[in-house]
Amino acid sequence: MQATADQIKIIHSITPTRDIKEEWVQWATEDVTKISCKDLTFDQANKILVQNKCKAHKPLFYAKFDSKNTRHKYLLSVCITYGWFVRSGKFGRIADLDKLNEWMLSAKCPVRKPLMKMTGDELSKVIAALEKMSLKQNSKPPKLC
Repeated sequence: MQATADQIKIIHSITPTRDIKEEWVQWATEDVTKISCKDLTFDQANKILVQNKCKAHKPLFYAKFDSKNTRHKYLLSVCITYGWFVRSGKFGRIADLDKLNEWMLSAKCPVRKPLMKMTGDELSKVIAALEKMSLKQNSKPPKLC
């Protein structure tokens, strides 16, 4: 996940000069070719913030769901069908909420909003997009050796 706008803003505000900011980016990314805060991941930006005695940001988590909401449960089942699952000793396979969250934060998701704050229409768009992805993946013919 990319660094958030808030993280970048704070890094810019605590940096005395442009050269120092570029050095911090190179240090965090471990890559001398990167000099922009836009090159930072969320964790790398937090690394710079903590090093400079600033509070680390918490990652956005859009995939929190209501276990009593049937549409949320259906969305999770579509995630499992798509292949976004992890093994659970008690339940077998469960939806991988980290992958769902990453997708929900990306430009690929039709509604970039926490699942718990979505309206019925917005939730329908998200479900339809996941169903389309799952259908497209499962309709591919198997590869022959």
